Amino acid sequence: MPRLLVVNGPNLNLLGQREPEIYGSVSLDDINERLNRLASGAGIECDFFQSNNEGELIDYIQREGYDADGLILNGGALTHYSYALRDAISAVEIDTVEVHISNIYAREEFRHHSVIAPICIGQISGLGTQVYELALSYFADLWSRSES
Repeated sequence: MPRLLVVNGPNLNLLGQREPEIYGSVSLDDINERLNRLASGAGIECDFFQSNNEGELIDYIQREGYDADGLILNGGALTHYSYALRDAISAVEIDTVEVHISNIYAREEFRHHSVIAPICIGQISGLGTQVYELALSYFADLWSRSES
């Protein structure tokens, strides 16, 4: 069974409360429950992790990434400047899809650049919490094709 890591960075624990006009009213727990149901139906094991601490995110990816088949990452603000997070993903050589709930290209200028995107297989942004489901769907399709 393929194993997918779903990693969320700073402030994403506040989803559903934080700036609902930008991020919506769905909580991170709601997103994780929905993903877990979808993953289970697709024969995928999902592991979820969230931290407001860059080092904890890096430690998690280094510890779990070698034994996983893919990574969905919402790095939050770390997306724009954390070369250390980027290096952790590169080091474990894990297929990664970067997701953002809001359209980072329609927001403040500093959000337009991702240091993570160049090492990812793709990036999905601006479609609300559905970005997580789309990333999961991508991996499910990828893995089902590789089994054929």
